[in-house]
Amino acid sequence: MTPQQFDSTRIESFIKDLSEEELRYLNQLIVERLKLISQEKSTRSLSRFNLGELVQFTDSDGRLKTGRIVRLNKKTASILTSDGQHWKVSPGLLQSGQER
Repeated sequence: MTPQQFDSTRIESFIKDLSEEELRYLNQLIVERLKLISQEKSTRSLSRFNLGELVQFTDSDGRLKTGRIVRLNKKTASILTSDGQHWKVSPGLLQSGQER
């Protein structure tokens, strides 16, 4: 939803009238909603992959790693690389691998 699709002035006015306790409650609701949205995105990203699938990712040193998915977690995929290392990788950083 873009700012043009809702009345931001009404929302700002509403928020200005809230007490500290009400603001804290609203903040809690917003944080919970954002966590849920993040989990949904992660789940959708993970659904592109299957156990045993060959994948590639770039490690923090810029090296390309290739491995197989050994577990699909809530937010990450557990990867066993061809050199025997275990990694937990965000699905957004994974690409389908290719046999070499």
